[in-house]
Amino acid sequence: MTTVPNLTLNDGARMPQLGLGVWQVPNHTVVGVVRTAIEAGYRSIDTAALYRNESGVGEAIARAEVPREELFITTKLWNTDQGYDGAMRAFDESIRKLRLEYVDLYLIHWPTPARNRYVETWKAFEKLKADGRVRSIGVSNFHIPHLQRILDESETVPAVNQVELHPNLPQTELRAFHDRHGIVTEAWSPLAQGKLLRDRRILGLAQKYGKSPAQIILRWHLQNNIVVIPKSVTPSRIRENIDVFGFELADDDLRALAELDNGRRTGLDPDTFS
Repeated sequence: MTTVPNLTLNDGARMPQLGLGVWQVPNHTVVGVVRTAIEAGYRSIDTAALYRNESGVGEAIARAEVPREELFITTKLWNTDQGYDGAMRAFDESIRKLRLEYVDLYLIHWPTPARNRYVETWKAFEKLKADGRVRSIGVSNFHIPHLQRILDESETVPAVNQVELHPNLPQTELRAFHDRHGIVTEAWSPLAQGKLLRDRRILGLAQKYGKSPAQIILRWHLQNNIVVIPKSVTPSRIRENIDVFGFELADDDLRALAELDNGRRTGLDPDTFS
């Protein structure tokens, strides 16, 4: 079984650098998927209210033969629940479905700037953390101006910003901002929804290292000090995705992968999505 290294967050908590994302995994399927992942060595599971599978994740956690304190569970607040009171109610519902006394990381799923409620929402997150119901608080899909407003108008620096990030969209400027403020960068859609698996340069590196294209891309994330949460429902791929700690990409290969930056998103634009 693989042991995943941890990164230390700005509040002192420790977060596994690789976890399992369960976006688009149906509730009835997610129980077996999460159990397979835990058996393979995953200790970090990333869900969200939007995914409608928190109850399945909670069932898998309850059935896991791993102590709760060894697991790192993330969930996220959906856009329509933003605002202080809405966030508190939504958290109560998420934690009920997960059957947990606390979550390790709670994220604002999108800034939705048109709603102009993410600072108010952040105040609720600070309260949840102060009450011990959440160990760490962070955000998802926040651009630099969104983050700067949180820094200017609150007392707590987000521990994590989870964003779309992969070799086509390395988010270099945003990552530099994170580094200056002690915010951990976490990548969703690390394989660009599978588009990168067919890139000839990645295929060449896969042949060079005797690894799969997905393993090459995940290794790129790890060597850039990024937390990564690949999604799969296939047991063999779940095990393959965590088997990325026994090799390293050479510096010249990292530079070659940097040339894949074309700024293309596979997901929505945080400045306009609401």
